Amino acid sequence: MTAPRPRIEGDWLFVPAPQQHNPYRLFCFPHAGGDATAFTPLGHALAPAAEVWALRMPARGGRGRQPMPADFDRLVADVVEALHPHLHGRFGFYGQSFGSLLAYEVARALPAGQRPDAVIAASASPPGDWAGPTPPQCTAEDLLRLAGMGELIEAAPELRELALSAVRTDLTIRDTYRHRAGPPLAADLYAIAGDADPMLDAPRLAGWARHTSGDFGLAVVPGGHLLATVEQPGPVDVLTSIIGREPARTGKEEPWLRPLSI
Repeated sequence: MTAPRPRIEGDWLFVPAPQQHNPYRLFCFPHAGGDATAFTPLGHALAPAAEVWALRMPARGGRGRQPMPADFDRLVADVVEALHPHLHGRFGFYGQSFGSLLAYEVARALPAGQRPDAVIAASASPPGDWAGPTPPQCTAEDLLRLAGMGELIEAAPELRELALSAVRTDLTIRDTYRHRAGPPLAADLYAIAGDADPMLDAPRLAGWARHTSGDFGLAVVPGGHLLATVEQPGPVDVLTSIIGREPARTGKEEPWLRPLSI
């Protein structure tokens, strides 16, 4: 039997490995400058237990001519509108770096009956750490190099310029983010970091715990800053474990989600 072809849902969503039986949906939010296709290997690795729906950000890839919303709040509102028709059954959010922040704020903005079972924040400090402008030393070039994409883009100058443009667009949006205090998220929350991530102080992951009233877990896994990429699926074992759990909503930390010590 031939596997279903990848499909696009509207402007915002890419389904790399469609499933026939309506499994758990994992909505994936890319890093700064990233695109939905980065989650293609993850989509195939998680099937058939889960179906990946990856966010297609504006101003890159197939949406290169569509402008990014004016600020972070408008971006959140647009993503909420795009996701609304697809939020049924069991589903979760997985974000990488900037995508973790976006996933968390989108989850907060959704109506109570449409929030995800779990938010998985990979390669990202807690929301309060994103306050204020991007540090001047974190240029688009620096971020691409530290994310492990230096050799890839240096081999193709035209690809390099496209990648830098997308990163700069997302950094501009990131600079408009303002963290607003509020009730903790009524969803389980998990924080993940790569053990060779040069951009994240892994012990800071514990700060995510105060942002949920559900269960909290953290893990350090093999990898750098970008865990799921076009070349590797990312933290499949951890995600499979989370997807297989029933949401507990106990507000307790989950010690079982600690593959490596931090």
